[in-house]
Amino acid sequence: MWFSPLVFSSTCIGVVASLASEHLGLKVEHKNPTNSSHFQDEPSSSGNMQFVLALASAATLVLPVAAQCEDYSKYSTKPQGIPSAGVLGLPLMRPPPECRTFNSSSVETVIDQMKKRLKDPDVGRLFENTFPNTLDTTVKYFSKENNLAFIITGVSFPLTAQWLRDTANQLAHYHSLLGQDKELATLVKAVINNEARYIAEYPYCGAFQPPPESGLKPTVNDWALGVTVNPYVNFLQRCLSYLMGLTLSWRKVRAGLPLRILVSFPRFPLAQNSLGLISTCRKLSRSYYQATKDPSFANDNWDAAISQIFRVIEEQSQGTFDEDFNVISYYNWTGGNGALSPQVPNRGNGEPKGYTGMVGTHHRPSDDLSTYAFLTPANAMLSVELAHLADALDSIGRLKNVSDSAREWSSQIRDAIWNHTVSDGVFAYETNGLGSQYLMDDANVPTDPTYVKTKDMILSRRNPYYAKGKTFFGTGGPHVDTVHPWPMSLISAIYGSDDNNEIEALLYTIVNNTAGLGLIHESQNVHNGSDYTRPWFAWANSYFAEMLLDLAQRKPSLIFNSPEPYIVGKDA
Repeated sequence: MWFSPLVFSSTCIGVVASLASEHLGLKVEHKNPTNSSHFQDEPSSSGNMQFVLALASAATLVLPVAAQCEDYSKYSTKPQGIPSAGVLGLPLMRPPPECRTFNSSSVETVIDQMKKRLKDPDVGRLFENTFPNTLDTTVKYFSKENNLAFIITGVSFPLTAQWLRDTANQLAHYHSLLGQDKELATLVKAVINNEARYIAEYPYCGAFQPPPESGLKPTVNDWALGVTVNPYVNFLQRCLSYLMGLTLSWRKVRAGLPLRILVSFPRFPLAQNSLGLISTCRKLSRSYYQATKDPSFANDNWDAAISQIFRVIEEQSQGTFDEDFNVISYYNWTGGNGALSPQVPNRGNGEPKGYTGMVGTHHRPSDDLSTYAFLTPANAMLSVELAHLADALDSIGRLKNVSDSAREWSSQIRDAIWNHTVSDGVFAYETNGLGSQYLMDDANVPTDPTYVKTKDMILSRRNPYYAKGKTFFGTGGPHVDTVHPWPMSLISAIYGSDDNNEIEALLYTIVNNTAGLGLIHESQNVHNGSDYTRPWFAWANSYFAEMLLDLAQRKPSLIFNSPEPYIVGKDA
């Protein structure tokens, strides 16, 4: 259940006719599915299949499924295609062309260009597998007519859900292509609209059911049904799961001087509050506009979502008590029987916090309860993206009041981070505004002397969730256990390093630990290379590919045979 849920002709001839009609300029309607089961079409003839592939390579399109395709959650657990020519012999793990959920000729061009230049065939194969993984496997629904797209993240269990934080990161490495790939840009704009509509209705939610227009069956989340949330939400209608946490893009964050933070810990809860919404959804909007200069993404749904986001920021920045010691509670979350996360203390309102100028949360990105409410790297990214939001609005020439508010909040949060979170020369992971700070996993990586000290801390025994074994090392968290760090933590460490030897060591620690599958997993046992979680994790795959593109521009001699940089969209 990982193919594009579009209804096309039941034979390959019908598929070819539909594709040919679309690209000859005839109108072809993208229809909604009647169910989400595998199509049972007859296999196409070789001649027709060649024609389909020729069309696919010549244009950008959403691909139908012309034959029964294996669920990618199973497909990704065993080696598939021809091994690479490298020492590891990594397999090609892309699904067959007829089973891919979206096709982009510009993405195929980048793959070809990078493969020709990468000096290690195993690294080349990893890029070939990871760069298109989001488009190959996770576009569950896409309708140009409705301006809606539904993107899943890739899971090892049946769950049809769109995570706000995952989707933004899954698409981040395609941003530089949006200006030249109209169909890909249309997909991203449809994602923005779908998420804006979600947020406008449920501003505290971070993972959602398929849009009604898709015809996809909602997922019954038994875990979410064990949670008591105020204000009430129906998990079977829109919001799949609902946590009081931070849903944001724990990837490189460039805030400018003096605060420039590189977030290193990658794991997030199923759904969380609107710090993440502003940090991921607004990032996606901003990146779309920067690449396309198309302001049409900022429609009524988007405006409504922005209004809700600022409401939540205001609500969650307040301390626990007012001047008369009445509890301030706009939202509370209480775990129950069957819930994965423990109950939030104090009737679902969390541990007491004082006012700092930052925005609070009950849950960490790892699904675990926060010790203290103000999560430093989450607030740092919020500050960054609020500033970017203001720039985008000023460029578009609308919502001046929102732009002014975004700049004010960005500055306030930035100052609060410096005033409340620095401890012994590093940024504390959490603080409560009452004098307490916590240094632990999920630590962020700033620049200048604070950057160096924080990076050293998170990749050392000072971090209780750092682990190093015979085959792997990195930063993990209590979400899994103490010996399963996330490969994404090493990817972030590469972003935060300028040392060639360190970068190369980190890169090959990742390359050598895919369990022979050529995909990036969620977590990896430091002692056993075959022990990992989530064989299909599009976010991690996208992040790895994005990192290689960064090295291609920043450190070309490390991965290429020549020192000339490679820049997506600019190099032939």
